[in-house]
Amino acid sequence: MIQKFKNLKKMESLNKKMENMNIRYIFLKTIVATTVVFVCIFCKISAQNHTEIRLLVRGDDIGSFAAANQACIEAVKNGIVRSLELMVPCAWFPEAVKLLNENPTIDVGVHLTLTSEWTNSKWRPLTHAPSLTDEYGYFYPYIWHNRNEPKRSIQEADWKLSEIEAEFRAQIEMAKKCIPHVSHITEHMGCANWNSEVKYMLQRLAGEYNLYFSDPQTKPFPKMNANNRDPVEKRIAAFIEALDKLETGNTYLFVEHPAYDTPEMQSIGHKGYENVAKDRDGVTKMMTDQRVKDFIKKKGIRLIGYSFLCR
Repeated sequence: MIQKFKNLKKMESLNKKMENMNIRYIFLKTIVATTVVFVCIFCKISAQNHTEIRLLVRGDDIGSFAAANQACIEAVKNGIVRSLELMVPCAWFPEAVKLLNENPTIDVGVHLTLTSEWTNSKWRPLTHAPSLTDEYGYFYPYIWHNRNEPKRSIQEADWKLSEIEAEFRAQIEMAKKCIPHVSHITEHMGCANWNSEVKYMLQRLAGEYNLYFSDPQTKPFPKMNANNRDPVEKRIAAFIEALDKLETGNTYLFVEHPAYDTPEMQSIGHKGYENVAKDRDGVTKMMTDQRVKDFIKKKGIRLIGYSFLCR
């Protein structure tokens, strides 16, 4: 009887050992299988990165005008634009917020603004920033010296870094409050690239607010054989010609400003750039043209947003 009991205990102990071995085997098998899957995915992604052409088409200045708001949305929904950059201090910001929240899959960036460049339409800072404004309380028209309008740039003013930081914070916080899916920061008219202290400060703010801000690791988009005064058909042909020059394994950035040729936009301009409405209407037509979309598909170009660069 005692011997049978001992034998039973041995059997139970052996069974437990076998169960533990089976559990360990299954666990190790799962780890190996998972590792193989991840390695395959990594290899596939790595291979894709070296064999595909990636293009980030960015539409700047949504929020600036009604015609820009509508055209920017159109350029995403029925065109090739994959990121829209929102100007917070502008008059049409509320409508832009409404449109962007109605389309939550659109990649949105805070287009930080320190300038108000147009002659007939002006905007002011969200904060008290006398070192950043002209005698009327508007942002200066330019970042850098402009020979057409001397002494009308921030660089020529007695600007204060503390006021720039406060204004950047106000614009970022307003954008995040109104549009929860804001993902990154960009700069209107290069408002962070003109001074190393400003750029360092903005990099710090981007980390604090958990927003992507970096110089994209992209190749320059090929120069187009057309300018903003050329007919739309010539610009479309030149854009397709430039697209054909894109090479595999590279990521390219193309930045433009969609809008419509409306009476509102026809009133916009400044010395040296008076054809704003026709130019930006041409941009919208180029970004939504079926021939452009067909060529991108034919060449195998992958259209990406900033979410790809954030990975």
